[in-house]
Amino acid sequence: MTHRDLVLFARVGLAFVLSYAVGFERALRGAPAGDRTFALVGTAAAAISAVTVGPAPQAIGGVVTGVGFIGAGLVLRGDHGMIRGVTSAAAIFAATGVGVVAGTGHGWLAAFVALLTVLDLELRYTPGLSRLDAHRYAGRMADDPDDPDDHRPGVPPPG
Repeated sequence: MTHRDLVLFARVGLAFVLSYAVGFERALRGAPAGDRTFALVGTAAAAISAVTVGPAPQAIGGVVTGVGFIGAGLVLRGDHGMIRGVTSAAAIFAATGVGVVAGTGHGWLAAFVALLTVLDLELRYTPGLSRLDAHRYAGRMADDPDDPDDHRPGVPPPG
């Protein structure tokens, strides 16, 4: 085992830990994908990125495309036509980004992206910071009259 192998192991291990943390938050909130799914996606993205960034950087685009299909599978149409799972799909995409960034050797940036992702997911549940959640103020605003499909549940579209 060479020093380069140890560096690659560290990059992939970091991606695992960080993406697991994002998934742990999703699992705590009862999301359709949780810690194991996020860890698998982030770890795989890191592994592929770590070995292909030099010789075949376009492989990272394939990773992102493949994760798009996973994200699409998370988006569900629930009761009354409401769409659910978009936040989890976006978080899967973020975990992929964490994995790609860690896999290419930018550990501090990967940790920062993971921290921002968890902060974003927890914003509305954190005392004090919950004031920054736009849903808190949505009832005070009128719907966008230029988009008749964009309306709150139970409120008929304008026009």
